[in-house]
Amino acid sequence: MSRKFAREMAMKLIYQMDMHGDFSDTMIDRFVNELPEDKEENDYIKNIVSIYITHKSAIDEIIEEHAIDWKLDRMPKVDAAILRLAIAEIQYRKDIPESVSINEAVELAKQYSTDHSGGFINGILGSFVEKK
Repeated sequence: MSRKFAREMAMKLIYQMDMHGDFSDTMIDRFVNELPEDKEENDYIKNIVSIYITHKSAIDEIIEEHAIDWKLDRMPKVDAAILRLAIAEIQYRKDIPESVSINEAVELAKQYSTDHSGGFINGILGSFVEKK
């Protein structure tokens, strides 16, 4: 497994948790146990999703502050999951360069969301990093 794959899996887990309204450790463990065994990458997934859960309110506030004229509940759920993951990395994981988090988020959006989502996500994350 690669970090790119682990990031993709973390986004899917955040999406799944949001859809089910279940932000429990049990949900994280069940999800990770279905993945190939790779301690480093599975630890990353557990860590970044736990960071998101711990700081969910703050992360969601950051998104809404920088998503001009957009509320999270009106955003595509995939875009919200991608933004939540990227902001958790940027804000709480100092070992990951901001540019990597932004580029990976844009790539996830291009792969999993609408034609306009890459630019939308890039704009929100760029605004957040610029004002940090």
